Amino acid sequence: MTIGFRTIKTAVGVSIAILIAQSLHLSSYTSAGILALLCIQKTRKQSFTAVWERLLACLAGMAMSGFMFHFFGRHPLIFILLYMLFIPVCVRFKIQGGIASSSVIIMHIYMNGALNTSFVLNELAIIAIGLGVALIVNLYMPGIDKQISQYKEEIHANMSAILGQFAKYLVEGYGLWDGKELLTLAKLLDKGKNLAILEVENNMMRKDNPFLYYFEQKQRQYQILERMLTLVSMLDTTLEQGVRIGRLIDELGRDLQAGQDLASYHEKLRAIREYHKQLPLPVTRAEFENRANLFSLANELEKFIETM
Repeated sequence: MTIGFRTIKTAVGVSIAILIAQSLHLSSYTSAGILALLCIQKTRKQSFTAVWERLLACLAGMAMSGFMFHFFGRHPLIFILLYMLFIPVCVRFKIQGGIASSSVIIMHIYMNGALNTSFVLNELAIIAIGLGVALIVNLYMPGIDKQISQYKEEIHANMSAILGQFAKYLVEGYGLWDGKELLTLAKLLDKGKNLAILEVENNMMRKDNPFLYYFEQKQRQYQILERMLTLVSMLDTTLEQGVRIGRLIDELGRDLQAGQDLASYHEKLRAIREYHKQLPLPVTRAEFENRANLFSLANELEKFIETM
């Protein structure tokens, strides 16, 4: 069993909120812990949103329940009318995330029987402590640099393996490949991008995020690789032009995994294109179709290099 960092923050936040509320001799002080529990989220942005929603919902719940209990009395069936009005109001103002939290305060009002100054101050203090502690605890978020670096290594390794399979087919004319690297790459990109989005929400003041840009760029490369796979699979014979492109792809894959500078590949691909222009025109329909697919493959390879 693994205890996550959010679990630890939740446990600490609940304990601190109750400790503060109890030390201030507030009535129903454990409710501060409940409010803190409901506000601790995955990211700072989500936490700020949760606190704002719950604060507004708690204030609205206090006002509506106090009014209804005062004029219609304290009876369990009053909750039917109260929530039939209260929930649509929360939804209308997009604070429905605070319905559960505000219900804690509503139940306090129901049990207290009357709204007076000391009671209202007690409830406001509970709200402030619970939401405030949750907000403070959630300000600390662990760094993700190590996880991002691990994802990058795995992504480069899988891309290199995919390019290697393309090269093998182009050079040798056959290859037994189950495509598992392509599936693995898709999963790595999704996980990495989700992690980068969390980083964006934890750094709301930053206008750009290099991690998110990196994974979006790699997703574009993944789409190019999918198109390249389709074109490679359409080749039914080994051509000298294909061998040249295959060797370039193999070299590109090796340098990609090794972290080498890939700027020179623009010129290398251009040289291959110039060589192809000097070749005689295709004679048969099959040769024409294979040459056309190689031309399209070179276009996709150029796009791939441009996104590196």
